[in-house]
Amino acid sequence: MRLEIRVAEPIEDMSARSREHARRIDAGETPEPLCEVGFETMAQFGAVFTPKRWELVEALKAASPLSIYALSKQLKRHYRNVHKDVTALIEWMVIEKDESGKVFVPWDEIAVRWPLIRQAA
Repeated sequence: MRLEIRVAEPIEDMSARSREHARRIDAGETPEPLCEVGFETMAQFGAVFTPKRWELVEALKAASPLSIYALSKQLKRHYRNVHKDVTALIEWMVIEKDESGKVFVPWDEIAVRWPLIRQAA
């Protein structure tokens, strides 16, 4: 499965995509799940997806599932900071926690989309 992270996309485009997905389901189709997270600005995106959090995602993708303690040891970071980052990434649907409390990345792919903004000449 794929997680789409979209930055500065017009709400109309996101709404149209959601309506089309719902239409396909209503028509009896089984489309790929629509898994998206949106940010209004690149600054907002950057505040959530810091370099340390991307490093955490990469480490989990390579070695998950891991306990937060094991993850903090692997990253050589303080447990409290890793726990804070894990909590934020769970809220943003990037990682999940299994029944035993270990965290993992459920996605085969995470795509970040930021449309180019062209100004009129």
